[in-house]
Amino acid sequence: MVQIDPKWVVIVSGLPRSGTSMMMRMLDQGGVPVLVDNIRAADEDNPLGYYEFEPVKKTKEDPSWLQQAGGKAVKMIYRLLYDLPPGWEYRIIFMQRRLQEVIKSQDVMLSRRGKDSGNLSPDKLLALFKKQLAEFDQWVKKQPNFRVLQVDYNEMVRDPRPAVQAVNQFLGGGLDTEAMCKVVEPSLYRQRVES
Repeated sequence: MVQIDPKWVVIVSGLPRSGTSMMMRMLDQGGVPVLVDNIRAADEDNPLGYYEFEPVKKTKEDPSWLQQAGGKAVKMIYRLLYDLPPGWEYRIIFMQRRLQEVIKSQDVMLSRRGKDSGNLSPDKLLALFKKQLAEFDQWVKKQPNFRVLQVDYNEMVRDPRPAVQAVNQFLGGGLDTEAMCKVVEPSLYRQRVES
């Protein structure tokens, strides 16, 4: 296991279907302790697991889970980052993926579960995501206890090494970068949209 500064909470975030589970698996393989409960089992959409921790969804009402999160990595959808209390240093690994692919991947996952994506057209959803991400970007820059590393999912699938080196440096070094690179499975990159 890698010793991450116990004052830091490492958070893997981004839009749903942007590669957050893959990054959690990379950190796990790289030696970073991960906070997961395995309540959500692996399935056809995430055959290698979701790496989720249910208490993060209720952070606004009960942030007590943070007491066990120091020096560990946890996955949080970016909309929940607004609910994080002061008093901790947050190291955010923020996954970026082509928005058209995110939308396509979400549609496939929802239809597999017999759900629809609501009444928003792909164009409206794209505009909404762009607006929300721009607002988040403005907000997070003003948070003194947040540090953010942007990681491009599309680039990482093509060649994981630069992103892995950046993550290693961001978290203070000492990660098993070879093991992290081996996690990337191009065969699981299924909803491709050329830019």
